[in-house]
Amino acid sequence: MINELNERSRQIFRFIVDSYLETGQPVGSRTIAQSTVLALSPASIRNYMADLESYGLLYSPHTSAGRLPTDTGLRLYIDGLMQMGGLSQQERKQIEISCAAKDRPVSDVLEQAGTLLSGLSSCASLVIAPKTEKNIKQIQLVQLAPRKILVVLVMENDMVENRVMDIPDDVPQSALIAASNYLNAKIAGKTIGQAQENIKTEIRENKTKLDALTSNLVARGIALPPSTSQGHIIIRGQSRLLEDVRAIEELERARTLLGYLEEQNNMLSLLDNIGHADGVQIFIGTENKIFDQSGWSMIISPYKNAQEKIVGAIGVIGPTRLNYDRIIPMVDYTSRIIGKMLER
Repeated sequence: MINELNERSRQIFRFIVDSYLETGQPVGSRTIAQSTVLALSPASIRNYMADLESYGLLYSPHTSAGRLPTDTGLRLYIDGLMQMGGLSQQERKQIEISCAAKDRPVSDVLEQAGTLLSGLSSCASLVIAPKTEKNIKQIQLVQLAPRKILVVLVMENDMVENRVMDIPDDVPQSALIAASNYLNAKIAGKTIGQAQENIKTEIRENKTKLDALTSNLVARGIALPPSTSQGHIIIRGQSRLLEDVRAIEELERARTLLGYLEEQNNMLSLLDNIGHADGVQIFIGTENKIFDQSGWSMIISPYKNAQEKIVGAIGVIGPTRLNYDRIIPMVDYTSRIIGKMLER
């Protein structure tokens, strides 16, 4: 469609979108006439605006008001007219530092990356954590607090993942050691999913030499980590979604969005939806059947593991008037750095 617009239509359209992204307010013909180098009267500009509206690129929120871009108009602007910005050296350094593993659990790295991305973009951030299982090098059960056990998983690439396990009663140290030893004998060199059924069968058929307490610890220990093999969601900066709310109906939309984001299945379905994509994906309003949230946009980029398989994604969510030219390269760079971390 971009080729169907003449130069004046493009200039007017670009001005309206740029103004909307900056202020969120409708733009009238007089404002355009006063603020651009176009030697056109407000009446002539209104004719061009009417043409743009007929293409479905603009709409008028109120009678006799200025124009705003539609979701289709924003898509056209992003794909065909927007000039992409770049990241500063400081922003790149901040992202690299936040995504540095340094023997930290992967979940901690991803949480920090999400927090940083939320701060840099002034949006809510979304991280879909890796959904693949790696081979386990070692597993250890450690008393963390009363009725809480820390499950420490050391992967074959020496990355560490921690999971907190709730238990009904306190257990002696000897039971934790026995459970850890048993699990290491069965799991080393395998994913938990691969060893899980055999362990469950042995416990069920009483083929182990473990007492009831230790067997219970083992069963709980192998049941907890596989839940992450389907991925989990980390959201940071949710309060930022409420900062731009100006009316009751917008508040309700924001609450609906927050509820949508908290549903793990919604976001994991989104990852499946972009699993064959490459690079940054942009969802504007209701144009996508997975992220069908009017008034909001999502900029998200999948990241890959050492086998070049997409295992997760990171991105931001905010109102449709996002600073796209700045946030798109920010999301892209963060996802690339995370991918490099997972390759090690």
